[in-house]
Amino acid sequence: MDPTDIRLLSLLQEDCKRTTKAYALDLGLSTTAVYERIKRLEREGVIRKYVALVDKQVVGMDFTVLCHVKLSRHIKEYVLQFEREVQQLEEVSECFHVSGDYDYILKIHVSNMAAYRDFMVNKLTALNNIGSTQSSFVISEVKASTAISLG
Repeated sequence: MDPTDIRLLSLLQEDCKRTTKAYALDLGLSTTAVYERIKRLEREGVIRKYVALVDKQVVGMDFTVLCHVKLSRHIKEYVLQFEREVQQLEEVSECFHVSGDYDYILKIHVSNMAAYRDFMVNKLTALNNIGSTQSSFVISEVKASTAISLG
């Protein structure tokens, strides 16, 4: 990737709904050159997909929880089973396998505390091999970004 690719990726991360012509004007390139760069970045897997970012508060899913999960056993079969099962939980927006006292951190979006309790009782703790959990409730989002800084 050259500096132009990096600048283009920055522009796409800000707003991927602009026209190729608008990016071309910002970059001082032809529309065709920008189009070809975008297609190459997609082909190479640099750009995985395009998404709409939904306002959690507007849709009533602004009760955010960071849930630390410890597995009861750490054999490969159970680790992989947990990872497959957690991917099916629609309330979980992100799942990280981490080092430290807990094995995973889940980012969960629900409507309120009652919905979180229902999620915990009926979905998360129903998974096999959950040893323990610890939940932290988000008071406010100080910074939220999907952008990856490339330089």
